[in-house]
Amino acid sequence: MTGYNEAFIIDKKTRDALIQASPKNGEIIRPILRGREIHKYWIEKNDQYLLFIPWHFPLQNDPTINGSSQVAEEKFKIDFPSIYDHLKGFKDSLSQRNQSETGIRYEWYALQRFGSNYSNNFQMPKIIYPNMTKFLPFYYDNEGNYLNDKCFMITGKHLGYLTAFLNSSIFKFCFRDIFPELQGGTRELRKIFFETIRVLEVSDLENDLFKTKIEEIQDNKKNGLPTSELELGIDNLLFDKYDLTTEERAAIGFINIL
Repeated sequence: MTGYNEAFIIDKKTRDALIQASPKNGEIIRPILRGREIHKYWIEKNDQYLLFIPWHFPLQNDPTINGSSQVAEEKFKIDFPSIYDHLKGFKDSLSQRNQSETGIRYEWYALQRFGSNYSNNFQMPKIIYPNMTKFLPFYYDNEGNYLNDKCFMITGKHLGYLTAFLNSSIFKFCFRDIFPELQGGTRELRKIFFETIRVLEVSDLENDLFKTKIEEIQDNKKNGLPTSELELGIDNLLFDKYDLTTEERAAIGFINIL
């Protein structure tokens, strides 16, 4: 959560200008996605980038800093002068954010919230999905996308298999109604609801098989190629994995809720 998107979320033209001013600026410019840009096996490229500036940056790893730090600001100004100047143009608005914290707990130029306990996970392979959606879409992300507060992510083992499972007909048929339906048919995809779902474990070899298949689907989606046969193949693999009967397979009907 930036607290002021106009300052921290920049377009490609601004990103390119900042990197041209200093290649070092690229260290803290990250691609960012919003919930509405995440779809089943594909994402919308939005040419939006985040200035990722934690509290006390660039001294965020100094445990002796407690509260807003003038020392950190001076170092930021020296190390990243063009980004500092960019944010300085928004200083009045940035300083008017949460008055009990801005300039007290963190510096005026820092993000309001930056996922301090898990921010490194944004650059790891992960499954990403919107917090509210009609369509239950999941995307396997290995491109280091950052997310705003309208998205969630899953990290850990066997993400290829888990992406396939979450996007499958069996998941939507069996578990769709676990997620509460809100106004307009939107469903809320929060952690507390996922914790009630039991998922069969797989071996590393099985996960690699699913990972290869979902990466092929995602590549096809990116290039505008058909994926229905590939998705049906994943459904059939999962039907076999869960040892479904002919009647159970028929009840699901091989239907993906797109």
